[in-house]
Amino acid sequence: MVSVVKKLLCDMPIPRMVKVRQRFERPKIEDVASELVKKLKDKGVFSAIKPGQSVAIGVGSRGITNLPLMVKTLIDAIKGAGGEPFIVPAMGSHGGATAEGQKGVLERLGVTEEYVGVPIRSSMEVVEIGRTSKGLPVRIDKHALSADHIVIINRIKLHTTFRGKYESGLMKMITIGLGKQAGAEICHELGFEQMAENVVAIAKVALQKMNLLFAVGVIENAYHETAKIAVLEKDEIEKEEPKLLEEAKRLYPKIPFDSLDVLIVDEIGKDISGTGFDTNIVGRYTVPTMTGGPSIKRVVVLDITDKSHGNGNGLGMADFTTVRAFKKFDFEETYPNPLTSTVPLGAKIPMVLESDRLAIQAAVKTSNLLDKTQIKMARIKNTLLLDEMEISENLTSQAEAMKPYVEVASGPYEFPFDDMGNLF
Repeated sequence: MVSVVKKLLCDMPIPRMVKVRQRFERPKIEDVASELVKKLKDKGVFSAIKPGQSVAIGVGSRGITNLPLMVKTLIDAIKGAGGEPFIVPAMGSHGGATAEGQKGVLERLGVTEEYVGVPIRSSMEVVEIGRTSKGLPVRIDKHALSADHIVIINRIKLHTTFRGKYESGLMKMITIGLGKQAGAEICHELGFEQMAENVVAIAKVALQKMNLLFAVGVIENAYHETAKIAVLEKDEIEKEEPKLLEEAKRLYPKIPFDSLDVLIVDEIGKDISGTGFDTNIVGRYTVPTMTGGPSIKRVVVLDITDKSHGNGNGLGMADFTTVRAFKKFDFEETYPNPLTSTVPLGAKIPMVLESDRLAIQAAVKTSNLLDKTQIKMARIKNTLLLDEMEISENLTSQAEAMKPYVEVASGPYEFPFDDMGNLF
């Protein structure tokens, strides 16, 4: 017996698609390890390290290209200077807000003890080291504070839920990353409207109180490649990070259409963005104060990355998903994030369909177009990789008008579905 849902959706047309390539500005570091070593030497940041002193390296949960290599290079350089480095996870409430979970996040990103050659000391315990002028407690990972020196490494980019001079980057890693779940919670407690202010206020106190030696800031281009590495001493971070954020904004990728009826996203995950997908690119946000990006009627999310380990944060911003993605959704991995950030929308469950085909057809049916054959549709792998995408045949003329920044790379074709109705 055919289900009612299948009967309602079976006649919904799916447009023929064409492949397109986008061309973005592409500064790229060819030898990442050599560039990092050069920047470290140029700054002379190791002069303060005495033989045998311990150095805690804060590493986060973002899917940063070349992250394991950069962390290992940093560790080798510290060892060469006589220091004894170790890693602390600096990721707030990620990894299910457990010590084991956070170590697991690093391992899935390739930052393993075997590869980098030092221990990962993971704990959710923090120590309060001061208070802001408004009375907010400043909390830092206990293992980091036990070290003679602290170093952090993180990508600098737009944040998905607030705007400010400092968004996702070094100041935020100090406040929320090293602050663990307790630090993240206090920073989010008053809502995202005050996040830009609270991140800076807490980070400033932390910079005064803890033994931060230096920070490594990374900028990526639109191809998810390492575009720039900046080594900033403790007293340079506050001044220099906003400049790096502006540079990151200039290199940011985007979907080249102002409006779409349907966007298909193959995968979301914490290794892609804190909200599963980059909300700036999709134009869907978890808080009403955020705006910008394309206008998209229906968003379909097909899967959750394996590296996300069941953390399905962001799925709630989609309209439709698949049984495959739903089965991966782990409540214990996902819920600590919205409970800490006080933003539950991203962890809600959208309509769940049996297959990719049905999820896409559901988006077509609810698009509020009388002529469903005129659906404007696009498909992306994830929000990190936008240099190649698929668009419906009726968007070809718009794409052709964007030369040389957009190139139509194929003729029209039907989506290839397997016997189960899933894309391959």
